[in-house]
Amino acid sequence: MLHFLPRPLTGALSLLLYIVNTLFWSVPIMLLAILKLPPLTRWQSWMTYLLDACAVSWISVNNFTARLFTRIRWHVAGLEKLSRKDWYLVLANHQSWADILVLQKVFNRKIPFIKFFLKKELIYVPIIGLCWWALDFPFMKRYSKAFLQRNPHLQGKDIETTRKACRKFRFKPAAIMNFVEGTRFTPAKHANQQSPYQNLLKPKAGGAAFVLGAMGEQLHKILDITIHYPQGIPNFWDYISGKVRDITIQIKVLPITPELLGDYNDTQYRERFQHWINQLWQQKDQQLSALKQGVKQ
Repeated sequence: MLHFLPRPLTGALSLLLYIVNTLFWSVPIMLLAILKLPPLTRWQSWMTYLLDACAVSWISVNNFTARLFTRIRWHVAGLEKLSRKDWYLVLANHQSWADILVLQKVFNRKIPFIKFFLKKELIYVPIIGLCWWALDFPFMKRYSKAFLQRNPHLQGKDIETTRKACRKFRFKPAAIMNFVEGTRFTPAKHANQQSPYQNLLKPKAGGAAFVLGAMGEQLHKILDITIHYPQGIPNFWDYISGKVRDITIQIKVLPITPELLGDYNDTQYRERFQHWINQLWQQKDQQLSALKQGVKQ
């Protein structure tokens, strides 16, 4: 509606509204988080529903801001197969900080509120870190192979931490998000990795396998999400200032078969799961190549 404004002004006004909206919703979220502290299961469940309702409203206002200041043509396939009553593991390629706003826009009120696994250090981000904590975003402390070799008594501690974090999702449908590449795609990272894929970085299987191992048969389905920006990968400012014109999202619903469940510390399971996710990434790479060729025609 206001996309005719100059882009610097559009971006500044959008950013201001995003900040004000975040500050506004942080107040009820933190109050509900305090009320949730008493260790009463049913009471905590009620508070969780209220907290997620606040988060959905937070995202809804952000989506209104995007509609107000931008004119994006959305090309989304696969939404009709989704439900807010299911438990999902969401896997997606990662190209921009805008990806998070894009996913929140597409899936808000279509599936349970998406929760990301975050590095433990991110809890210290002012205001929003506490909101993530209040909304039960799982905070992870992962150990490298070298660290575990020096501290073998911590072997398996990361998966136990994952299980503990995921216990919060037993009584209410949840969507757990994992950017499989672990970082945003850039040509420099692609070249440094010597990635075998044309459009993607190498997938890191551990995060997804840990979630499946922690939540087991509680998860119902996997959502395989492919994000494509036809005009090129935007940064966050490009997205909020109206530079992005088209975004393509393709959604595939995959079953969680018994072969995908197991202990990632088991060599045979780890090899099997890595093979599965490499195949998934090969298909996604071909999908992105086809989308790019379609744009050029």
